[in-house]
Amino acid sequence: MAELIYSLIIPVYKNEESIPRLLSVLTQMSADLQQNLEVVLVVDGSPDRSFELIKHAMPQLPMPVQLIAHARNFGSFPAIRTGLAAAKGKYFGVMAADLQEPPELMVEFFKSLAADECDVAIGTRNGRNDPLLSRLASGIFWSLYKKLIVKDMPPGGVDVFGCNELFRQELLKLEEARSSLIALIFWLGFRRKLISYERVARQEGKSAWTLSKKIDYMMDSIFAFTDYPIRLLMKIGALGSAVAVLLAIVILVGKFTGRIDVPGYAATMLTVLFLGALNLFGLGLVGTYSWRGYENSKKRPLAVVASRHENQKGVDQ
Repeated sequence: MAELIYSLIIPVYKNEESIPRLLSVLTQMSADLQQNLEVVLVVDGSPDRSFELIKHAMPQLPMPVQLIAHARNFGSFPAIRTGLAAAKGKYFGVMAADLQEPPELMVEFFKSLAADECDVAIGTRNGRNDPLLSRLASGIFWSLYKKLIVKDMPPGGVDVFGCNELFRQELLKLEEARSSLIALIFWLGFRRKLISYERVARQEGKSAWTLSKKIDYMMDSIFAFTDYPIRLLMKIGALGSAVAVLLAIVILVGKFTGRIDVPGYAATMLTVLFLGALNLFGLGLVGTYSWRGYENSKKRPLAVVASRHENQKGVDQ
């Protein structure tokens, strides 16, 4: 039996129609990698026949296959983590079961990792053969992601990646229930290589990556990786305070010049403006303290060691 060098992790959810083509592609990929490939398929509570189809085909497949089933649908990122933890190779790749990312991209990931060119290889889309509305929605999503969460995010976003054993170990240490795996990949750092590709059109079935899931994912990413909403609230509060001062001057001038003669109007407006701005500013301050407590509760490591060397009797270890 050939040595297991490469592990390919594939989350599976509502992919019944694409399973036959997926298994055919994986067979060819195994041949391209000299039979050094294992495949880890994680069926994430899929309600269709994906699990049965894979299980039935496994005895005929020429490469080692792990088939793992989640008890229910936990999401694609928990499925990827399950696959990474179970994989037995030296280098790891993650791809989608719908084959919208070209399989050749995984081979390129593995070659770059095996050549020690990087610790993590990231696929960046330079184009996609999707409907116009889907492209627009994706463009808005990833532009906001880049602006608010990960400044280094490629313009087209990230769906697939590969990594070595060191990166895998550090990634699996980060056990956060509501978070973003993609943001964690960039948060960890290490040597990174971006490999561009063009996303192909989906041939079978319909994507389960719905708008509501994208919004939920964006919210998880924002609240797990940035205090931008809190800082925005503080800015609005500070701006509101400045505007309140200006309006207060206008109201007082109107009061003293007789232009405002409604009893109690000036006092009421001044109170509302001042307390409204003060409330926003105070919420921002309280949120800042809450954010820092939340950051500590996640227990991420304060630093991640990428390599360690000791000089003992002139020998670099």
